[in-house]
Amino acid sequence: MLLDLHPITIIINLVVLGAAMTVHEFAHNFVAWKMGDEVPKLQGRLTLNPLVHINWIGWLMFAIIGFGILGSAPISPQRMRDPRKGFLAAVAAGPLSNLALAVVFALLLRLLGLSVEGFYAYRSPELIVEPIALIAALLYAMVFWNVLLFVFNIIPLFPIDGWHIVLSLLPGTWLTRMQIPVVIQRGLRPLAEFLMRPAFKWRDWRMASYYVFMALIFLSFLPLGGFSPFGMFIGRPTSALLGFLLF
Repeated sequence: MLLDLHPITIIINLVVLGAAMTVHEFAHNFVAWKMGDEVPKLQGRLTLNPLVHINWIGWLMFAIIGFGILGSAPISPQRMRDPRKGFLAAVAAGPLSNLALAVVFALLLRLLGLSVEGFYAYRSPELIVEPIALIAALLYAMVFWNVLLFVFNIIPLFPIDGWHIVLSLLPGTWLTRMQIPVVIQRGLRPLAEFLMRPAFKWRDWRMASYYVFMALIFLSFLPLGGFSPFGMFIGRPTSALLGFLLF
């Protein structure tokens, strides 16, 4: 899972991930504040200063191995005027901000006619000999990493944003026991319980979801003949979205 350790690549990754993380965490905090949570403002997090948001170790890890905790946002639904809708908006704001950044820089790349040059310059940094190639690589990286962060953060596994988004979308109660077919009640009891209280059961399965998440990360570092579990959930959607935005 190690990325290209070429010095130019590492520097580009650090710059791009620093910017992407800053916007992501700012979006969480800003929307939470708008929804009634005063803590982000009290802690001085309504800023685009990366030093306020950054997780230094996670930032370096992400630039080198492609995974790490970039930052955090001290937001809570209990402090919002409408806990469910407010938290949904605040959590979704993070990945959506990355998608917005990807779209903006993709449009810039296409307007400059540097989509192909940016792809090859970023993938083969040893070939960068002119400033325009470095600029193209940096712009491409802005699109690539923001798309990847968007896709990664909507995976519905704890503690990723996607898990919290699903929690906010699910109702507390759904069907009564009499509305659930007997075959499901008898043969698929976990499903029956989930159908009766979706949000509560989703919260109960939080740790199981976390273990699945950690297992997928662990498997991604093992030599599995080119197969990567995260490739199914992140790689393919990221490649598809990149192709749509740039080519």
